[in-house]
Amino acid sequence: MERRKKRIFDIIQIGNRTDWPSRLFDVGLIAMILANLFIAVFSTFDSAGPYHEILEAVELVTVVCFALEYILRVWTAGYLYPDLAPGRATVRYMTSFSGIVDLLSFLPYFLPVFFPSGVVVFRMFRVVRILRLFRVNAYYDALNVIADVIRSKKDQLLSSLFIILVLMVAASLCMYSLEHEAQPEVFRNAFSGFWWAVSTLLTVGYGDIYPITLAGRVFGTILTFLGVGMVAIPTGILSAGFVEQYTRLKNQGDDDGVTDIRFVSLRIGPDHPWAGREVGRLPLPPGLAAAVIQRGERALAPRAAAAVEPGDLLILGAAGHRDEAGVSLREVTLRQDHPWAGLSIRQLDISRQTLVVMVRRQDQMILPDGDTVLRPGDTALLYTRRPRQTAARV
Repeated sequence: MERRKKRIFDIIQIGNRTDWPSRLFDVGLIAMILANLFIAVFSTFDSAGPYHEILEAVELVTVVCFALEYILRVWTAGYLYPDLAPGRATVRYMTSFSGIVDLLSFLPYFLPVFFPSGVVVFRMFRVVRILRLFRVNAYYDALNVIADVIRSKKDQLLSSLFIILVLMVAASLCMYSLEHEAQPEVFRNAFSGFWWAVSTLLTVGYGDIYPITLAGRVFGTILTFLGVGMVAIPTGILSAGFVEQYTRLKNQGDDDGVTDIRFVSLRIGPDHPWAGREVGRLPLPPGLAAAVIQRGERALAPRAAAAVEPGDLLILGAAGHRDEAGVSLREVTLRQDHPWAGLSIRQLDISRQTLVVMVRRQDQMILPDGDTVLRPGDTALLYTRRPRQTAARV
């Protein structure tokens, strides 16, 4: 029984390309939704009279199917919310947006006394929910992108809407004062001017109310040009937000699976303790691994049984440093004319926050002290701790 219940849940959910029963269920559900909406629209025409009985029969079948689907979704809600108890999962689905839409898509048909027939519009929300089948991109949902853009740009959008609202109120008051005496039956109060300002700023105007005085027409012309700019502000904000969001998502997709790995090389001399040892037996610390063995002009894969020979160049790889504690690491290679060449570390003119923690001299790694003298050709590894910046609250 549980296996059958789980299979029913898989079928009534959004199907994948390999699950044909689920895909057929989705296609059939879409067809019934579209047929139901077609009936709701076509029944408003006078020509639908001869087909009244057929339309009612088809609508009854589709609504019954909606009711059966809702019952199945309530029955299998435990798989939709596996972290909740069965009873709480059922309540969670029934009180969710999808559950309420599913309920209202068929309930008004059976309870016409309590629900107006116009509630058929809820079936359109089911189309929006089912449209998840037709994902534009396999990596993210376009509806989520819209929500993220609006959420990230909400402050700018609210600011632009506030400016538009102030402009509308000012325009309504100005137009009322200019046109009230000439058209007292049209511009009866400031609200009439507000309606004119809304239709002028946000659309091309309905023509039901317009100025007739010279001052009113001049003001209306100026306001029309201002309206074009005001409406363009939130449009530009949303456009910029979409560009930023799509760019960020694309960069995330390009960076997926890429690991920041740094490589160092180690020359194995005749007296090196690793000479003659197998790669699998090298005393490498955790997080450090042999990447390549360069032997002359050949590059060998460092298999566990491969032996390291004198003269080999062993290339080691480790995860790159991530600056999470305000620390900066950088290398400085000293040329012949570098001002640090020939100076000891205590003589260097560097910040107290900066330390020379290592010096690479040819194939040697030197742990320096204050008396270590830097030579041309040396590479100094500098450690700098940056001061943490705290934002002052006013």
